[in-house]
Amino acid sequence: MTRHTSSPELVGPVDGAADPELLGLPRPPRFERIATVTLMIATGVLAAIMMIGLFSDVRYALTSSDPEDIGDLGRWTPDASMTNRFVRGTGRLGTGGIRYDRPMERDSFQLNPIAGNDKVWVEMRLPSGSESSLPPPTVLVGRLMPFAKAALRYGGLARSVREATGVELPADAWVLVDGATPNASRWTVALAALFAVFAAYNLVTIARVVRPART
Repeated sequence: MTRHTSSPELVGPVDGAADPELLGLPRPPRFERIATVTLMIATGVLAAIMMIGLFSDVRYALTSSDPEDIGDLGRWTPDASMTNRFVRGTGRLGTGGIRYDRPMERDSFQLNPIAGNDKVWVEMRLPSGSESSLPPPTVLVGRLMPFAKAALRYGGLARSVREATGVELPADAWVLVDGATPNASRWTVALAALFAVFAAYNLVTIARVVRPART
């Protein structure tokens, strides 16, 4: 009488039990992982802050390239609806302004109030080597903003005026950046988009790093 023996079968780990091979793997470097996630969080937050800081520049870059005529700046009364608009006005520059330089800019800049209206100030670009005594134009075309809501690069102008001249600007003072057109600000759209992509990439990567590995 012949006996039939069954061949042995491979039996995997019992349901709910940990795989011995997985248990034998070295633990991931905890310190390096924490450092990587922390760095990615910091850079992602910084990119988001820069993106938000460029919001007003992007909005201005997308406005119409035809300036809105606001007439005599010496008699013009600031209106909140004119924030971040491309305008054209006439007026003479008054005394009590400041001249300054910006990093990575060859030209200098001058900030003066409009004669007869201390609520409107004008920033003008002075070509390298020019004198501040050059006669200013009477027609001014550029970007109009309240100092309180000025874009990132103009945020410290009110403080600079106070420190240099002792003049305290009115709380509702405005600045007209002469020569600043929407077309000249189009580069900020690409830069803001780059920061947005970088922040999103960091967010997705952080989620993948901290997600528990499947066994």
